[in-house]
Amino acid sequence: MEDMEDFVGPGPHSGDDDVFKEPMRKRRRSLDQRFRAFPPVEQSAFKEYEKLESRTRRVLSNTYQKLIQSVFLDDSIPNGVKYLINRLLALIEKPSLDPIYIGLFGSTGAGKSSLINAIIQQAMFLPVSGESICTSCIVQVSSGCCEQYEAKIHLLSDQEWKEELKNLTKLLHRTEDLGEEVDTWDRDDAVEEAIWKLQMFYGNGAERKSYEELLRAKPKGKIPTSRIITLKAEEAEELSVKLDPYIRTQRRDLAGEPTETQIWPLIKHVEVTLPRSELIPEGVVLVDIPGTGDFNNKRDEMWKKTIDKCSVIWVISDIERISGGRAHEDLLNESIKACQRGFCRDIALVVTKTDKLHLPEYLRERKVRNQAISSQREAVLERNDLIKLQRSRILKEKLKRKLPTDSKVLKTSDLVYTVSAQEYWQPALLTEEETEIPRLRGYIRKRLLDKKKRMVTKYVTEAFGLLLLTDSFNCMEHLPNEYLHMSGLRRFVEEKIQLLEKAIDQCFAHIEQPLQEGVRNARTSYRRILGACLVRSRGNQGFHQTLKAVCLKNGIYASRTLARIDLNEAITQPIYDQIDPVFGGIFRAGKPTGSTLLPHIEVFKHTLQEKMMEMGVRNGWKYDSYKKSFLIQEISAILGGLEDYIFRKKRKIYESLTTSVQNDLKPCYEEAAQITGKKACERMKDVIRRGVDRQVAEGMFERAQERMQHQFQQLKNGISEKVKGSITTMLTLASSQGDGLYKELADVKSEYKEMEKLHRSLREVAENAVLRRGMQDFLLKMSPSKAVPHKE
Repeated sequence: MEDMEDFVGPGPHSGDDDVFKEPMRKRRRSLDQRFRAFPPVEQSAFKEYEKLESRTRRVLSNTYQKLIQSVFLDDSIPNGVKYLINRLLALIEKPSLDPIYIGLFGSTGAGKSSLINAIIQQAMFLPVSGESICTSCIVQVSSGCCEQYEAKIHLLSDQEWKEELKNLTKLLHRTEDLGEEVDTWDRDDAVEEAIWKLQMFYGNGAERKSYEELLRAKPKGKIPTSRIITLKAEEAEELSVKLDPYIRTQRRDLAGEPTETQIWPLIKHVEVTLPRSELIPEGVVLVDIPGTGDFNNKRDEMWKKTIDKCSVIWVISDIERISGGRAHEDLLNESIKACQRGFCRDIALVVTKTDKLHLPEYLRERKVRNQAISSQREAVLERNDLIKLQRSRILKEKLKRKLPTDSKVLKTSDLVYTVSAQEYWQPALLTEEETEIPRLRGYIRKRLLDKKKRMVTKYVTEAFGLLLLTDSFNCMEHLPNEYLHMSGLRRFVEEKIQLLEKAIDQCFAHIEQPLQEGVRNARTSYRRILGACLVRSRGNQGFHQTLKAVCLKNGIYASRTLARIDLNEAITQPIYDQIDPVFGGIFRAGKPTGSTLLPHIEVFKHTLQEKMMEMGVRNGWKYDSYKKSFLIQEISAILGGLEDYIFRKKRKIYESLTTSVQNDLKPCYEEAAQITGKKACERMKDVIRRGVDRQVAEGMFERAQERMQHQFQQLKNGISEKVKGSITTMLTLASSQGDGLYKELADVKSEYKEMEKLHRSLREVAENAVLRRGMQDFLLKMSPSKAVPHKE
């Protein structure tokens, strides 16, 4: 059995910490700790799902070990057994639950860190400031099984820093012939940030040195070779103090010298892990996403990827800036794009600092006059209700323009939350419930519990299908015409795959007309859009370096403090305006329509399953009921995995338009970035305008259209290949059981019977959970409300 490792890999849980050998008392205590964040009713449901999953893994592990031992001495292993062993191993090692990422996305001072602190019940854990930008990088906060509070600060690699250093020095480069008309070299924000990074890392005067000189210079701070700094503490306050210099935006002292941590420019992101919490369950990651990207390519890419992996995005805006403002709109638009290209399924607007209200001013401007207001508290609650109504309507209308009309997010009743972290910590006006912090925690728990239910249901069902087949190998009673049955099924599958390919083609064809209309719109509007991007109300003063930064980064300038500039995205926006509703419709879940992809795959799945049921009845699979059940279950498993594949490809398809335009315009950006001297800013603009004009005349937008269509074609081919390969392997397995090669296979009848019981338990667990939730809701309605707090 020399080739055994080639297909089965190492055994599951082969280390010393074997989960199945852990002392039961310790495991039970550990499991109880995991449910601390849930109220009793939800705890019971979560525990039952955990037990189902744990027992299923144990059955799978026992089955795997028996199969390995029974075939270990064989010289040749049938393909069917290889398939089984690999499928068993994949299920055993499958992660229990992928984390739910909840992104808090807001502008400077909106209150993201304060909100996270309130949710995790740690008042000043992350640095907060109402005056200016405070959090300097992406910070992920989650709870885990660690005994201490822990933080990992991830740094840019040496190569990534050199790339940024090269761009920073190019941005700061001056020549002697700069004339007065240029900018008198005014320091705009792009330059200020570049100077500050270099001074922080290398000391004062670094901004005047060349790239080669800085490569030889010694950094002020100590950089670990691992590029990861780990901090630990027994208490939250202790870790907060240690962590503060790394994630708080660094300032200068009175002498103009950088203070505190000198390696801040290297920080990529920070991961914070809390001991198991009574408020935030394990499996949820709260992500503080500051600003609108970063000048460094890696940090900017991480910024976008972090947004895209969030299944929930909360757009954070404080009460004083909720009505209008470009920053708020930009963040909302970016969140909606995340629904199109990423995994986001739920967007909500979280309005912070709702305790801030000047009563005389509110009463003077108050439009609702039918009810008297006699206190600050009544005014705050009334305004919160009005904001929810108004902003829910505005947000829903905006989402309707970009997303399909049957999108799940459009049906939710909780599009807007009004919260007050200040009142949560120091109640004077509102009860704890009225601050809505507990409501957000309840939302988090419900998301996790629902995900756990779906995961365990799928997991147990897949495991049951495999055990059905495994047990069947030792009790074969085949019908004489079995081969004919399977060959007929193969022909049927091939025909249905061809129909699936045609359905996918028809589905993707719906994007063609909007694409064409978008290209026409882009051709007629790109000059106006580009002009708006290149013109500043105060002229070129202070814009030269920003524009140079845009060109150095191929049309994109991202800063922690300024609005994001993306010329490629701006001039392709007319195309996205046309395709967004259709694109969202293609990738949504819902009823089968001509333009929806996933329901076509569901129809394909049900058609195959129905065919197998029909064949089982017609051909009398009296002794092969296991085979029918296995094939039905395995088809669900195979096609279920396609959804993840599709969503991974979706981002590349969506971004193909801007990627194509950026690649076509790269030469003109590079040319513009080299311009120095008199009137450099206007000359850079001219190069960009001429370059865009030339590329548009040569078919830039049409090429972008073709590249997006090519990406759709590649997705169709990928789906087809995966379906063909997996189902062919499965049918080969199901039809090869009469070859006499399974006689010595281990007896797994006891494991099969246990798995059968677990499969039956799924429905009981779900029914119990519904009953408990109904009782919980009833008790909540019957309980008296909390008293209103009063100021002393």
